[in-house]
Amino acid sequence: MSFDNTSSQEPASPTQQFNVRTPIVKPIVTYFLLGITILLYLGQVLIQALMGYDLLFIFGGKINDLIIRGQLWRLITPAFLHSNFLHISFNMYALFILGRRIESTYGHWRFLWLYLLSAFGGNVLSFVLSDANSLGSSTAIFGLLAAEGMFIWQNRKLFGARSTPMLNNIVVILVINLIIGFMPGSNIDYFGHLGGLLAGFLFAAMGGPKWVFEGIPPFVTLKDSRPKRDVLIAALVDLIGFIVMALIPFVTK
Repeated sequence: MSFDNTSSQEPASPTQQFNVRTPIVKPIVTYFLLGITILLYLGQVLIQALMGYDLLFIFGGKINDLIIRGQLWRLITPAFLHSNFLHISFNMYALFILGRRIESTYGHWRFLWLYLLSAFGGNVLSFVLSDANSLGSSTAIFGLLAAEGMFIWQNRKLFGARSTPMLNNIVVILVINLIIGFMPGSNIDYFGHLGGLLAGFLFAAMGGPKWVFEGIPPFVTLKDSRPKRDVLIAALVDLIGFIVMALIPFVTK
C-alpha cells in the first residue's frame, strides 16, 4: 500500500512515497455474515414456496406492534432477512466490497460490532419514526459506508492527496442512495438507512482505527493508535444511545 509522507527533516515541499506494510486480516467475519444472510434468504424462499408465506419475516422482520409487545430481537434480526433476489444481491455485493476492506482495518471483533450496531441503530430509528414493516441489511451497509468515510477522514494525512477524491466518492454514493430512498414509491426504509448511517458514524468517530507510522523508511509498518478502551466506550455510547431512543415508542404509545 502506498502512502504519502513528508519528512520533518527535509524541506516541506517534496512528498516522499514509500511502500507501507499493513496488518493482514482475513475477512472471516465478512464471509460469515455473507454466508448466514444468504442461507437465511434461501430459507425464506424455500419456506415461502412450501407454505405460501414468509415465515422468517413473520418471526424476525421489523414489525412495530410486535416490538412494542416485547419482541425486541426484531431490532436486529431484520438485517439478516431480505424481500427478493435483487434486494439481497445489492446488499450482499455491497457487504462483499465494503466488508473485506473495512474488516482489514478494523479487525474481526471491532468490525462485527460496527455491523451489528449499525443494523441495530437503523432498525431503532425506523421503529421510532416509521410504522412500516421492513427488513434488509442496508441498515448495516449504510453504517459501513459511514465508517469508511470516517476512517479516510481521520487518516487523511496518511492517504495524502487521494483522501479528497476517496471521500467525495463516498459522499456521492451516500447522497444518491439517500435521494433514492426519499423518492415517492421507492418502498425503501430511509429512516433505517439514516439510523444505520448515524450509528456507524458515531462508532467510527469514537472507536475507529487511527493509524500511525512505526519504524524507519523503507521498513515501515502501520499501527492502530486507538486505545481499546476507546473502542469499548464507543460501542457502549452507541448502544446505550440507541437503546434510549428505542424506549420512546414504549413511553409515548
